Amino acid sequence: MSDVSRNLGRLILVVGPSGAGKDTLINRARAALEGDATFVFARRVVTRPSSLWEEHDSLTPQAFAEALAAGRFALAWNAHGLDYGLPREIDEAMAAGRSVVCNVSRRIIAAARQRYAKVKVVYVDAPADVLAARLRSRGRESDVEHRQQRRSDFAAPEADIVIDNGGDVATAAANFLRALLE
Repeated sequence: MSDVSRNLGRLILVVGPSGAGKDTLINRARAALEGDATFVFARRVVTRPSSLWEEHDSLTPQAFAEALAAGRFALAWNAHGLDYGLPREIDEAMAAGRSVVCNVSRRIIAAARQRYAKVKVVYVDAPADVLAARLRSRGRESDVEHRQQRRSDFAAPEADIVIDNGGDVATAAANFLRALLE
């Protein structure tokens, strides 16, 4: 493990299928923990413009490649033909003993566990019909079948906790917040 792995803080990876409501739960937790300096909610950098359903910082593919080559990302991955990264500042936050919460692809769980000593994986899920309806409402009808198939490929043992966000969002948000505070 690198020196980064000895950070005092922890990395909380929020994973799950598209449409599960990861960003919704993260936004509710951010609001509930407003003013709590022990938590940082990292913004991803993505090679796609931000949208109503997914807030992030955007870079062109060329600018992303330059940032990656310059070492400006703590973790980076590719999914659905896009590049994603978490800014290097998460290392500083963890070194200061803070908990960093971020929405990531399950593809980086192993790399994160290798790089950092304290990693918690929170898997957010919802029933297939709920996921499909949410994706359709975003105008991603062409993605529904492909993303449903990928959902079945997830290995549940990778998750430390599973949050069902298929029903009442207030209940799921309370469960998610409790998972962050544990």
